[in-house]
Formats: sequence, C-alpha cells, structure tokens
Amino acid sequence: MDRKVLIIGAGPAGIEAAHVLANQGVKVVLTEKHDQPGGNIKNWVKLFPDFRDAGEVRKELSAKLDHENIDFFSNTEISELSFNDNQWIAKNSSDKIFKADAALLATGFEVFNAKRKEELGYGIYDNVITSVDFEKMYKTGKILTKDGRIPKSIAFLNCVGSRDEKVGNHYCSRVCCINAVKQAIEFKELIPDSRAYCFYMDMRMAGQFYEELYRKSQEKYGVTYIRGRISEAAGTMDNRIQIKAEDTLSALPMKMTVDILVLMVGIESSISTTELSTQNNILGLYGFSKGQGLYGNDNITDKKGLFLAGTCKRPLTLPETLADGRSAAFEISNYLTKD
Repeated sequence: MDRKVLIIGAGPAGIEAAHVLANQGVKVVLTEKHDQPGGNIKNWVKLFPDFRDAGEVRKELSAKLDHENIDFFSNTEISELSFNDNQWIAKNSSDKIFKADAALLATGFEVFNAKRKEELGYGIYDNVITSVDFEKMYKTGKILTKDGRIPKSIAFLNCVGSRDEKVGNHYCSRVCCINAVKQAIEFKELIPDSRAYCFYMDMRMAGQFYEELYRKSQEKYGVTYIRGRISEAAGTMDNRIQIKAEDTLSALPMKMTVDILVLMVGIESSISTTELSTQNNILGLYGFSKGQGLYGNDNITDKKGLFLAGTCKRPLTLPETLADGRSAAFEISNYLTKD
C-alpha cells in the first residue's frame, strides 16, 4: 500500500523533505499558501556568506518538485490540521481536504514588523527602511534615498525585533548580524566613496566564513562597527535621519546623521506555525512549534505521525534549514516503515 505524507509549506525545508521522501518512493502532497515555492528566499538578491545568487538557489529548489511522487498545490493555505482514525487530515480555507499517513509542518517564518519599534521611525520617515526593503532596492542596481539622492552615508541597526524584552522576543535570530555585513559590503561596492556604519550589541559570527566576511568588510570596504543600540531615530529638515545612540564601549552618548537607516529585522514565527501548533498542542516558546528535544528527536513531536522541519521551530540559517528538511524526511521514512 502506498504511504502518503502531507507537507505544509514549500519553503527550503519543505521542498528538501519532499524531494528526499519522493526519491524513497513515498507519495508526497506539498501545499504552499503563496503562488510560488521557495519561501523567504524570494526576499533576497544574494545570500551570505558567499554572495550566491538567491534566484538561482530558489530555481534549483523549485526544480526538485518536478517528481512523479510529488503533488504540489500552490495558493493553498492550510487552516485546520487534525489526527483522526490513524490519518492526518488537513483543510484549507476553501474546505478542500487532504489526508495522509504522516504530516510535516514546514511553515517557515515571518520577518519582524519594524513598525512595532516606533522609536526607530519605520513607516514614519521615508529613509528608514528594513533589510528586506534594502534587498528590493539592491535588486534594481541602485540604492537611493526616497527623493532620489545617492546616499553618502548609511547605518545598519542589528537586532530589530530580536534580543528585545520590550517586544517579547528574547532570542537571537541568527541571520541579522551576517546579513548586515553582507548588505554593508553591497552598499560600499555600489557607492565606494560612501560611509557605512553598523550598530550592534554583539557581532555573532558563528557560521562558516562569517568571521572572514566580517573582517573583509572592515579591511577592504572600511565599514565602521559601533557597539551600541539606537534609542531613537528622527527625520531632519533636509530629509536625512538623525540617530541617537550610546557607544557602549566608551559609555558615551552619541548622535549621528545619515542618509538612510536600515533596520535588520529578525525572524518571528509565522501565523500558520502558531495556529497549527496550537491546534495540535505543540506550541512552544515565542509561537514556534515544539519538538520532543534538541538531541536526536528535534523533528519529532509528541503527536503520532506529526513532524517538524526548518524555521517553524526556531531561527535557522538557510544551510541549517535545508539540512533539517532532510533530517525530517528520514524521521518520517522511519516512522512509515515501523508503523
């Protein structure tokens, strides 16, 4: 008898898991709430730390869905997920029913809404943007102020929505520090005679080649790193951004005026992650899904036949997410064999 697996979310983790299972002869139903697969990769032009073209990576992932054992449903948001009569049953907003022997949540993440940090001026001042906005501009080949000027200075602020008691997110998002390094380099390459500043609490360069890129940004591109958090950003009469901050190394307050302020927004659990986890009593901290533990059973939940992959559990880098999708696939395969 053919065994069937339902995978909710066609981001990197979901696609990778679907591909591994399909190659093992398992029938996979893969649903995606958006019109295209690939998840949040669509928000980036180049990936850190090697500046790989994000569009190419997304294209390679999407090509894995061309498999006889994978049925892909786009524009399909799963609103209900339950276990009944030894089957997982999912329903979308149009009441379409999907049934499977096992289910995998690969519902990904959403970026933090920077408007929740009103003191930083996002949505108030034109030249306060997010890291996602920066990528959209960079894709055009130009970084310009709202009124079309070539910026002479730019500041990047790390940890917006992460490691922040005020918004309730105490965790590190893992990607903001290195992404700020990447974007600062990209800015300096486009406008070499400009000035780029990065405000940080700690530069967390834990990934492979992260430290090398961090050093390169200083030695080759002259990016300036300032340890401290920005307390307030305000517009000036000439449409620039004045920053108030504290340099925590010197313990001195400081002011700076730049043409553009980029807020490095962190990772939050997606609405789908929180809702489906709540329905199945696997809701963990900060709205993420909760597995059985970190040591060998991270992809397994306390619910029979329900598995997790990727950033529905916590912030992960793209390579970690891909590896986690493969790991989840093998756990599901073992479950189907034993069941």
